Amino acid sequence: MTTFAIVHGAGDVGRSWHLVAAALQARGHTVVAPDLPTEDDAKDLTDWASAVVDALPSTSDVVVVGHSFGGLVAPLVAARINASALVFVTAMLPKPGEAPADWWAATGYRDSGLEDQHWHDVPPHLAEESRKRERGMSEAAWAKPWPLAALPDLPTAFILCTEDRFFTPAFMREVVADRLGIDPIELPAGHCAHLSKPAELATLLARYA
Repeated sequence: MTTFAIVHGAGDVGRSWHLVAAALQARGHTVVAPDLPTEDDAKDLTDWASAVVDALPSTSDVVVVGHSFGGLVAPLVAARINASALVFVTAMLPKPGEAPADWWAATGYRDSGLEDQHWHDVPPHLAEESRKRERGMSEAAWAKPWPLAALPDLPTAFILCTEDRFFTPAFMREVVADRLGIDPIELPAGHCAHLSKPAELATLLARYA
């Protein structure tokens, strides 16, 4: 069966994807969701990608999934292992030569001004656990230009969360159209769909197995 390589978002941990992992594993798939070395100033996005590749039991039939900031790392993983598919989940989409710190201005990002932009639709106990697991981000991850000349040429999808208060639907539709040129798949969930709608998200991901 397929291996799903999950690349978590900024300040997060792989454990946050345990509900999606359980749902995919119940379908017979393998799920790898390592903690990225986000707090190590000596490591950049390339090193983060290495952490995912090194955690894989095999590089055969792997779907790489990138969430939020993990969208900048997932293509690096996919390119190195010749992945079978690449799926972005309400994620930052990279541009060759663009540093992550410049992504916000380059895409025209504007803060929604809404409260609780990440966990508003997540069950309270899961939201509390997620807050406790939050980690810092190194400057190295923000400063270096995105290293690939282009996104890897493989089947690619974008799952757009229609109730996302951080990366709002209208904003993300424009970014997806500009940087991927595809129609996103819409999921009625907030930014942390892996906690608020894990079964539904797993069903969408399983399409790419």
